[in-house]
Amino acid sequence: MWVAFYVAAIVAVNWMFTAIAPWQTPLGDLYLANVVVGFIFVLRDYAQREIGHSILFATAAAGVLTWFMVDPAIAVASITAFILSETADWGVYSFLRKPLSQRILISAMFAVPLDTLAFQYLAGYLTPAAFLTEMASKGVGVILVWYILRARDRKLRITAA
Repeated sequence: MWVAFYVAAIVAVNWMFTAIAPWQTPLGDLYLANVVVGFIFVLRDYAQREIGHSILFATAAAGVLTWFMVDPAIAVASITAFILSETADWGVYSFLRKPLSQRILISAMFAVPLDTLAFQYLAGYLTPAAFLTEMASKGVGVILVWYILRARDRKLRITAA
């Protein structure tokens, strides 16, 4: 279930970049997709828990759908960005022996800036307004997942005690 939502969200956000005109700000263009893209990082964490490292196949499927449904240039930017961020996530998830909630925060410190910069640069949407907003959106998503998992871990510890 999470994987399907993840793939659909990638295609939807990529579509938003091309279909919805940006807002003009003093710091450059700002796209609605920059605001909502953080949701994809939340979905990716849940999808990755569902299918593990096979998440890269789901990301590739989203790239193919984006290629045919939106714009090949956006698909290339999106796939490149997700491969970079997934590689960073894989490194953190594979080598750190910390609770999941901590791994999510640590991996986000590497994956979120890599993903944001790579996508926006390759897609031609890199402006200070877009970069800062997208970083904030993804940060909110990551903190939300961290909070939910931390609360779940605490509840499990209380129940076990």
